Order: sequence, then structure tokens, then C-alpha cells
Amino acid sequence: MFDIPTLVTNAGYLGLFAIIFAESGLFVFFLPGDSLLFTAGLVAAGGYLNIWILAPLLFAAAVLGDNVGYVIGERVGKRLWTWEDSFLFRRSHLEKTQRFYEEHGAKTIVLARFVPIVRTFAPVLAGVGRMEYRTFFAYNLFGGFLWAVCITLAGYFLGQFIPGIDRYLLPIIGIIILASFLPFIKLFFTTKNPASKH
Repeated sequence: MFDIPTLVTNAGYLGLFAIIFAESGLFVFFLPGDSLLFTAGLVAAGGYLNIWILAPLLFAAAVLGDNVGYVIGERVGKRLWTWEDSFLFRRSHLEKTQRFYEEHGAKTIVLARFVPIVRTFAPVLAGVGRMEYRTFFAYNLFGGFLWAVCITLAGYFLGQFIPGIDRYLLPIIGIIILASFLPFIKLFFTTKNPASKH
């Protein structure tokens, strides 16, 4: 497991911005995401970061990252389905995200924020499917706020009001990671994996 508190402290504002931006829009789905946001809030509660700078910055990173993903999908289009698997790209992840879309529709842009891997590919598929940009952007703003701002603030306020909570950080992070992966695990095991029609 990442030493997330050390990562947060060493990364600083710009590093955290880059991580959240990359996970949201650049196929970088192996980063800590939810747990990093929560830990960043706890670190801010300890006085190492300013929460009133941190929360808006992470919100901007999440929204801009999704916008980049949308543009990639819009520009690349269905050619995306012909890409070969690589370290950052897996067609199977794309297919599972598509099935997530089929189940949840446009609100996938919000729900996917809380599902690792799916959140990385959801804006790309929105671009491929030419979702109306105003609709995408509205869901993007709402989802970005719930994810980047609310999780960060949750860590901050817990750190403010529960003395010594940092001693339980590792089990808290473990629970967050497990909870965030459960929807993807369910999607993986409860859906068939038909050959792509694209």
C-alpha cells in the first residue's frame, strides 16, 4: 500500500493537483484516488496544508481531468476500441465502463467518481458517445464537487474534531479502498464479457 500521508506531504499542492488530474483524465487508474483525498484532508487538519486552497484546487483538477478525458474520447472516437492493451490502457476496462454506462446513463459521470478505473474511462466514453457537452459538464461539476471536495472536507473535519484519528489512518484507508472497489468487483463478476461490437 502507498504511504499516502508521506505522498501527500511530499507532493504538496501541485503534486496533488497532478495526481487527481491524471486519474480523472489520463488513463492513470492505479493511483490512490479516494484515499488520497481523505488523507489530504487529514493532513490539512494537521496544519500542513491550507484546506481553503486544497479543496478548490482538487476540485479544479478533477473537473479539468474529466474534461481532458472527454476531449480525448471525442477526438479519438471509436478508434479507441482498436487500441492495443498497454500498461495504462486495457480494453476490458473500457468494456466494463460501457456496461456501467448502459446501466446508469448520463449519471455515470457522477457515480463513476467513486469507482476506481471506471472513473478514469467514463469521461472518455462520454466523448466517444458525443454526450451533449453541457450535460456532461453539469454532471462533471456535480460529481467533481461530491468526490474531490466532500471527501477532502470529510478528512479535514474528522481530523479537526476527533483527536488522534490519524492513529487509525491505515485501517480507514483500507476501508475506503475496499469500499471504492466493491462496485467494480461486482461489475467484473456479475456481467458477461462479450466480444466488443466496435
